[in-house]
Amino acid sequence: MERNNTLDYAKSLDEQDILKKYRNEFYVQPGVIYMDGNSLGLLSKRAETTLLTMLESWKSYGIDGWTKGEHPWFYFSEKLSEMCAPLVGATKEEVIITGSTTSNLHQLIASFYKPKGTRTKILADELNFPSDLYAINSQLVLHGYDPEEHLKLVKSRDGETLDEKDIIEAMTDDIALIVLPGVQYRSGQVLDMELLTEEAHKRNIFIGFDLCHSIGSVPHKLQEWDVDFAFWCNYKHLNGGPGAVAGLYVNSKHFGQRPGLSGWFGSDKEKQFDLSIHMTPASNAGAYQIGTPHILSAAPLYGSLQIFAEAGIDQIRDKSLRLTDYMMFLIEEELSDYLFTIGNPGEKDRRGGHIYIVHKEAARICKALKELHVIPDFRSPNGIRLAPVALYNTFEDVWNTIQILKEIMQEQAYLKYENKRDVIA
Repeated sequence: MERNNTLDYAKSLDEQDILKKYRNEFYVQPGVIYMDGNSLGLLSKRAETTLLTMLESWKSYGIDGWTKGEHPWFYFSEKLSEMCAPLVGATKEEVIITGSTTSNLHQLIASFYKPKGTRTKILADELNFPSDLYAINSQLVLHGYDPEEHLKLVKSRDGETLDEKDIIEAMTDDIALIVLPGVQYRSGQVLDMELLTEEAHKRNIFIGFDLCHSIGSVPHKLQEWDVDFAFWCNYKHLNGGPGAVAGLYVNSKHFGQRPGLSGWFGSDKEKQFDLSIHMTPASNAGAYQIGTPHILSAAPLYGSLQIFAEAGIDQIRDKSLRLTDYMMFLIEEELSDYLFTIGNPGEKDRRGGHIYIVHKEAARICKALKELHVIPDFRSPNGIRLAPVALYNTFEDVWNTIQILKEIMQEQAYLKYENKRDVIA
């Protein structure tokens, strides 16, 4: 069937969808079209079951839950790491589920930022998620450097995307470390991590990536690409729940290097309870843990990662691209009269898991969408992110979202709202 803008066509795409059974695994609210999975993924029934299982082990075993039950807590981070490793293209030893995105970034900067001589600067980009920049700034201050002089930011040519040539040009002799996003949080641009890593290493610069907006929607090959480190949250596309424990990757070639920040859960597990005043770090990425695992915040991830193992990240990526491609087609077909601009890249190899549309009335439009039970994400000052998630959104969801958006624009229903964000956007 030739692509068109009819509901029947959307339904035909859903009928052919090999991942459609997974929608029933999630708590999709009746009458609601959820398009904000790139901010917080929906709860799956398996994730709920795993959390309840962990509560039961606490109830039944008390402190013995660390070594007893279906999922002994003492080894739970490592179990999750093994399940997560295929999503980033790493070995299980190179991944550890621990901490939060920003605390993990602090750990990694403390471990890989080694200013020496004229190499004192950290390279990032002006479009990066602000929390990453806050962490970089604070680490520079801790090392006695002025962030105004020692944080070098690559500029965007269009305000939405980055050009890899500009990033490579900025890899000058004064750069000690590079921290970049795998996918830009606003525009959804996928950076060429392989190319950037190769160019950084030609210049003897360590490089790491924030995978918060790519893990679970875009395949990675971190080990093959020789990336030094990476970090991510697990509550967006990986559906681990609000405040879910995060993850990090360290290339095995760096094993044996002492982490910049130490804590007892980074110990060799055979020696951790020796409680010696002299720490023996783990011989793998587990060394980068600091504190006791947050078991109840990690538990849902086990159920979620089971789904990813079954569905396969390549099939998820394929459907994600088809969903976003279809959404862009409908935006161009249905919304051409209403001054929307598509801000994300169109090319498949440069587009992540969400669509980014720009409109001067974006804040108002998002409020109108929510009133009509479509859940978008507003990004100041004028951006709307829409994330049709492969595991639980349908092509019919996409069709209905654009029809509702068209209705809002036709009727100017957004005008009754103030054009500014709520406290949480």
